[in-house]
Amino acid sequence: MTTNLDRAAQATAFAALHTPTAPLALANAWDVASARLVEAAGAAAVATTSAGVAWSLGAPDGDALARERALELIARVASAVSVPVTADIESGFAADAAGVGETVAGVLAAGAVGINIEDGRRAPAEHAERIAAARAAADAAGVPLYVNARVDTYLFGLGESSARLDETLSRAASYLAAGASGVFVPGVVDPATVAELAKGIDGPLNVLVGPDAPSVAELGALGVARVSLGSWVAEAAYAVVRRATEELLSGGTYGSLAGALPYGELNALLKG
Repeated sequence: MTTNLDRAAQATAFAALHTPTAPLALANAWDVASARLVEAAGAAAVATTSAGVAWSLGAPDGDALARERALELIARVASAVSVPVTADIESGFAADAAGVGETVAGVLAAGAVGINIEDGRRAPAEHAERIAAARAAADAAGVPLYVNARVDTYLFGLGESSARLDETLSRAASYLAAGASGVFVPGVVDPATVAELAKGIDGPLNVLVGPDAPSVAELGALGVARVSLGSWVAEAAYAVVRRATEELLSGGTYGSLAGALPYGELNALLKG
């Protein structure tokens, strides 16, 4: 049985992985099989993708998935791997800060030692209250939960572009003061901007990457401590489903299945 002391040690170890010297590289998973694959490939931790989780459970991304279903998935993933798990909890699966605290208590009970929590279009002051509630819930459990505060200024194009960097840095400072452990700024991989973010944020910086982004090493040199694939892996997996189906129905051929993982390998991975 995993205790709070065990989770505390794992949370401390997870936090130590955030360093620009060797950025924590996360290929986000959405179910037990993908989490096991990530771990087997040598990843130091497993992160969930809220979009991938929601899609796999039949819901759209964006605060539509019920908290209980999300927590059940987190528990399944956390119990299936031995490395630390950090869970994307969207904006907290709750209408207010108190509810976020309840969600975080559930996340810790499920076995995760980190969370992503996004501000979206919410007022920064309100989001800071939600982060403070998350931190308070973790403190009550005696676990130094890694709270990765997502700032969506670049992702959603909030405000004037000329003021976006300053707004992002302001939000980051507010969230760190409220109890965040690090800051996640998706939607930007421009080296000059990333370097300014890393310089101006007094905590580990996480960025979202995709096919055209700089390499992990290049981002580390800019000061990035954590690099995430986010929903890209799930999107790529579902793209295979569509390509294979379209090829099957239109041409009666099966080339899209080339490179598939062997049945025996996947089956064996889930026996352990």
